[in-house]
Amino acid sequence: MKQPVLRVAEARELDDVLMFWQRAAENANRPADSRVALAALYIRDPDALILAVDGATIVGTIIAGWDGWRCHLYRLAVDPSRRRSGIGRALIAAAERRFEALGGTRADAMVLADNEAAHAVWAADGYHPQPEWSRWVKPL
Repeated sequence: MKQPVLRVAEARELDDVLMFWQRAAENANRPADSRVALAALYIRDPDALILAVDGATIVGTIIAGWDGWRCHLYRLAVDPSRRRSGIGRALIAAAERRFEALGGTRADAMVLADNEAAHAVWAADGYHPQPEWSRWVKPL
């Protein structure tokens, strides 16, 4: 199986990304993604949403968010039929290259505490939990 092409998302693909996340991403314990929220991300930083595509089919995503100070990784998702083929690692590497080009010095990744498969992916790429921090949230 050939490796997919990695590239930034196009505005016309946002609905396809939302559908992809419904089947390939971890969606428990989080607010549902919306077209409005994804469009806001795209308008603010169109290079943040990186896709892995095989032809016209999305097979992976990562959001490489840069706020001018910190580098944040979200929504790493790979099509279940394509997992363990290097797509996740390639997406992480693409995000890290983006951060380095922007001057970032450290990236953090949002990973669910009970998603053991995701822990292995992130650990294999050199990421580790930061035990002295916890995430605090408040719905707006």
